[in-house]
Amino acid sequence: MNGPLIATGDVRHARLRPVRHAFRYPSLFVLLPLRSWRGGGALARNRFAPLSFHDADHGDGRGDALSWIDGLLRSEGIDDATGEVWLQCFPRVFGYAFKPVSFWYCERADGRLRAIVAEVNNTFGDRHCYLLDAAQWGRELQARKVFHVSPFCAVEGGYRFRFLWARERQRIVVRIAHDDATGPLLETSVSGELQPLTAGRALRAWLRFPLHGLGVVARIHWHALRLWLAGVPFFRRPAPPVHGTSRQKTA
Repeated sequence: MNGPLIATGDVRHARLRPVRHAFRYPSLFVLLPLRSWRGGGALARNRFAPLSFHDADHGDGRGDALSWIDGLLRSEGIDDATGEVWLQCFPRVFGYAFKPVSFWYCERADGRLRAIVAEVNNTFGDRHCYLLDAAQWGRELQARKVFHVSPFCAVEGGYRFRFLWARERQRIVVRIAHDDATGPLLETSVSGELQPLTAGRALRAWLRFPLHGLGVVARIHWHALRLWLAGVPFFRRPAPPVHGTSRQKTA
């Protein structure tokens, strides 16, 4: 599989305390090889379409997401991620997408994974990138939490990431756990079955998820209301980090 891929799967989320709150819902995402795919085919790039990808939705918001990720890695002293760069993200559906998190899988020239960048957006319009260095598929990676995402979680503690891409089974799984000073607090995962992105699959995905991005935002606010009604402590939004990228410590 060398071209753009599309996946339908599940997003799962569980809060462990002070009240138990969990949900699961179907989702759609794409996995794009940005060095070899410069646009065209079944997925529109940087133009309006039922299903599209826009470079400006990522990085510094300018017109070339690949140049941005290459520059970010160079600025962090990573100069050997010269292989493919796979971007896992939500596509725009009829011009709209909210992307809570996107993942950049940066490979060496021989195809081995070199680094992962978790690009996080919150509902306030802020963006932060967690650079996971010395990454390996299946290995736990850790990062200190420095960015405000949910008003029901303080900016403290850290994340535990695990990424699994079973290419022979065409399946990808991302697991993220948030621990605070007391212990495990949140458990989240995104998973899906990958298939080559053809015009037929793009059409079927659009028919199944015609309001995907709006649905993501609606679910965020619905579950926030339920947490507030349950009396979960509320934390005001702090100032965003001075630096737009933070680097992990390897477990």
